[in-house]
Amino acid sequence: MAACTSGPISADEVAPREGAIAPPFSLQNIDGEVVNLADFAGQTVMLNFWATWCAPCRFEMPDIQDKFETTDLKVLAINFDESEDLIHPFVDELGLTFPILLDPGAEIQKLYQVRGYPTSVFINGDGIVQIMHIGFIDESQLDGYLQELGISN
Repeated sequence: MAACTSGPISADEVAPREGAIAPPFSLQNIDGEVVNLADFAGQTVMLNFWATWCAPCRFEMPDIQDKFETTDLKVLAINFDESEDLIHPFVDELGLTFPILLDPGAEIQKLYQVRGYPTSVFINGDGIVQIMHIGFIDESQLDGYLQELGISN
């Protein structure tokens, strides 16, 4: 399944690369609490950039939810600058329990230079980007990434 694109990217834009320090951020979750990436120091984190209108996002979310519930993977799902009126029904329908973060003005998506939806960024406990994946992640790919990151299933 292809990624949902977010528009043209100029040739000089480069997303954070594997092996680089993950750019820090703070965002509010749908419960109104502030979540900082730094709060997850020492843990493996998956940033999942998504939107309610993105079909591949909808298809991968149940597998991400399963890994969130059954492994030590921390998930921060960063929404594409949509209203909470759209987000809440999506989250409820899929039974998502990992943090859903709001990104007004898509500032963090700009910081991470997201080029398509979904995009997933895996960060190790030292805050280093280990894996960047643009597009749909199926369960076997997700399992492979978790194994690569030392997270048992």
